[in-house]
This record gives sequence, C-alpha cells and structure tokens, in this order.
Amino acid sequence: MKNRRIVVTGLGAVTPIGNTVETFWSALLEGKSGAGPITNFDASKFKTRFACEVKDFDVEKILGDRRMQRRTDRFVQFALAASDQAIKDAALGQLSEEEKENVGVLWSSGIGGLESLQKEIQNFTRGDGTPRFSPLLVPKMIVDAAAGNISIRNKFKGMTASIVTACASATHTASFAFDQIRIGRADVIIVGGSEASVTEVGVGAFGSLKALSKRNENPTLASRPYDKHRDGFVLGEGAGAIILEEYEHAKARGAKIYAELVGTAITSDAYHITAPDPEGSGAARVMENALKCAGLTIADIDYVNTHGTSTPLGDLMEIKAIEKVFGEHAYDMNISSTKSMTGHLLGAAGAIESVICIKCICENVVPPTINQEEVDPDINPKLNLTPNFAQKRTVNAALSNSFGFGGHNSSIIFKKFEE
Repeated sequence: MKNRRIVVTGLGAVTPIGNTVETFWSALLEGKSGAGPITNFDASKFKTRFACEVKDFDVEKILGDRRMQRRTDRFVQFALAASDQAIKDAALGQLSEEEKENVGVLWSSGIGGLESLQKEIQNFTRGDGTPRFSPLLVPKMIVDAAAGNISIRNKFKGMTASIVTACASATHTASFAFDQIRIGRADVIIVGGSEASVTEVGVGAFGSLKALSKRNENPTLASRPYDKHRDGFVLGEGAGAIILEEYEHAKARGAKIYAELVGTAITSDAYHITAPDPEGSGAARVMENALKCAGLTIADIDYVNTHGTSTPLGDLMEIKAIEKVFGEHAYDMNISSTKSMTGHLLGAAGAIESVICIKCICENVVPPTINQEEVDPDINPKLNLTPNFAQKRTVNAALSNSFGFGGHNSSIIFKKFEE
C-alpha cells in the first residue's frame, strides 16, 4: 500500500496560560508566564512552592455529570476538555456510526492519575490499617483512562492506546498515529497528551531529583531556558490535542486543513536513566531521522520548538545537537522554548508543542523564549533563540523535539499544506 498523506484537521488546548487554543496562542505571543504559587495543596514546607497550574478550569462545564467528575482524575478531565475542542474543531461529530469504527484515540501521559493514587494512599495511612480503597482507584489512575474515556464519550471504535515514555510520550504517540494512518489502519486518530502532576508527590519527587527551579521569590521568572542563571524546570499541567486525518478522507468530507504532518522519528540515548547524553548524539539522530522521514532538507526547516526545559544539562545538549544537525542553517532558523511560559507539561508537552508548531505555520509568527536576560556563554550567540518577544517570519516547516527520562527521544515535523 502506498503511504498516505496525513493532515491536521482539529486542535485543542488546556494550559496554564489559556484553556482554549485561541487564548493560549494569544498568551504565547504576549510572552505571558503561567507560573505562580501552588494552589492545589499547601506547599509551604516544600523547597519549590510554585508551578504552572491550569487556572479557571470549569470541570462541571466540561463534564456536567457530577458522577462523572468523581469517576475521573484531573488528567482525564484535561484530556476530555482538550479533545472536545479538537473534535468540535474538526467537525468529527458529523461522522456516521460506521465511519466512527475507523476513528482511533491515541493518548499519552507520563504519570497518569497521580492525584487519585496519592489521595487513596493518604486515606489508607490515616486510617486503622483496614484496606478501604475506592473501587474507582484503578480506572482513575491508569494512564489509558484518558484514551478510554475519550473513546467512550464519542463512540470512536477504532484503535485506542496509550504510550508512556516520560516527557517524550505525546510526541511518541503522534509518531505511532502517523504510522498507523499511513499504512491504512485508521482514517482519523485523536492524538494528544495530558498531565496533572502538581501534587505533593509530583512536586516532592521532582524536587528530590533537584530538577525543579527554586526561584520562589519570583515564579514568573523561573522558567528561563538557555539563560545563564537557569536552575531547573517549572512543573506544568494541562493537555493538548490534535486531529490527524488521512488527506483524501479529510478532503472528501470538506474538512479544513491546518497543516500536514510529514515526518517523525524515535531514538534512544542508551546513556542514563535521567540524564541526557551530554554530546546530544541521540537528539541529533532523531532530528536527522525525522528529516529523512519527511523527505526534507535542513534548509526546509524554519522553526524548531525545542524540548528546552530550563535545566543546565538538557538545554546545552539540545543546542549542541541542533548545531550538529543543521550546521550554518541553524543560524537562519528561529529556535524557542515555549516551556518558558507553559512550564513543563511532562507527558503532555509534545502535544501542546505540536499545537504551537501548527499555529506558527498557519500564522507565520514564532512565540518567544521569555526570561532571556543573560544567555548561557556556552551557547553560540549567532543562534536566534527568539528572546523575550515573538517574531514574525514565514514558517513553511517546523520541527518539535521531546526527550524523556530513560533516554527517549522523539521529533516531529509539520509543514504548510499544499494540494
């Protein structure tokens, strides 16, 4: 079977700086930070007391049924909200029951229902030792609960699955969906990721790894990828969703098309369980392989949305890999880390950053890397890190990177759609 073209026909977003694609995109271009003091729990005794939390999230409006609210973890609620937006945007509700049999849901999360698990354990330890765990605990905490609930909610009966590769999860998921549509196993797949780890366990665990920023005095300045004074990432939460669809299927139903997904790749560092390979060899190979998959040259890429978490090792590794792959062209591209505004959404990061790349292509503007005060002296000053302010430019093709604990690397490339 000839490989089929895959286009994007719907977008959805729930983020720390906006709960729709439109509000999120506007905040990005304004350079707005989503960081602030943690409200989800009392963080007064924690070394890091801030995060990028989703704000003004009306779960009752999304789910309506209070019984459903009790049966779902916050990461599933984010997933339902973002996927609802994307499904409506792509007008998938108009599909027949027969057509829905070939619509899949591939959804990721790095951690899943951490809050639900934490609460049940806390309740148990506060009791007399009698095991009184909720029968809803397992279906609330397991990572595939998001994919399952999206499928049930919309009666999509194609493939459903969840991929967990830490902070590379959502981009790995999109890569898997890309392959499944290309070989004809699905016509449409709802792809995304969601995370809700701003909990005592989440903040405490990442804090113990010394991965989080401790800039408690001014949280909005804490996420500062590539800055000399960066001291760790800022934990974020939320969800991103994209609708991937086979081109002829989209054309036949008159769907609007945002962009085309042309290439993906996956590699492993095989180096360390948490630290990236400092030479960036795995990161370089994954970008090279994505370009080969897409049939593009380095000169075709106008923008790279980096993994850029604001950690001392990770940022330098990725920059080194970009220069290795793109050579002199690296200085003609725009590069930015939008985690400077959203924080790090862990397993959902790649989904929301795919939405960003698609919007860049549609709008011909690149969102900034905020909090750039003094660039790390080990970073080549010729690189355009899109400091502090959005920049207008034609974006014909954009590449997004995602890397995860365990040495997981993934890259994805979108380009402007042409008939």
